[in-house]
Amino acid sequence: MINITPIGHVSSPLVHPEHAPKQGNEGAPEAWLVFEPEIEAGLTDLQVGEEILVLTWLDRGDRRTLRVHPRDDQNVPLRGVFSTRSEDRPNPVGIHRVRIVERESPLRFKVLDLEALDGTPIIDVKPVLDRFQER
Repeated sequence: MINITPIGHVSSPLVHPEHAPKQGNEGAPEAWLVFEPEIEAGLTDLQVGEEILVLTWLDRGDRRTLRVHPRDDQNVPLRGVFSTRSEDRPNPVGIHRVRIVERESPLRFKVLDLEALDGTPIIDVKPVLDRFQER
């Protein structure tokens, strides 16, 4: 059994999937990452200006879906979900590259380029490393 415990949630003006861009850099509004108090020590080194990877649980995705029309374009042939960024997939983990633009408190970070809906659970945060550091 795999247990994933959310460490926070997204606070965003995006509340309806049809209003959310497909990718964050396609017009996503500013959003907040709001973390649980018990993980505060793990957030201490995140700084304004940094890019981070936010992993979310896309809780409104359809977990039965295995094939999709990319970007919901019915003119594009069906593809297996594992070759797409679709939120509909067996384990709906989202990955979002965002930039921290404000730190309101130890537990609240304003970010750019986050297309996740309001209330989406955050399951992890990782730094963005350059290609040479990732080897």
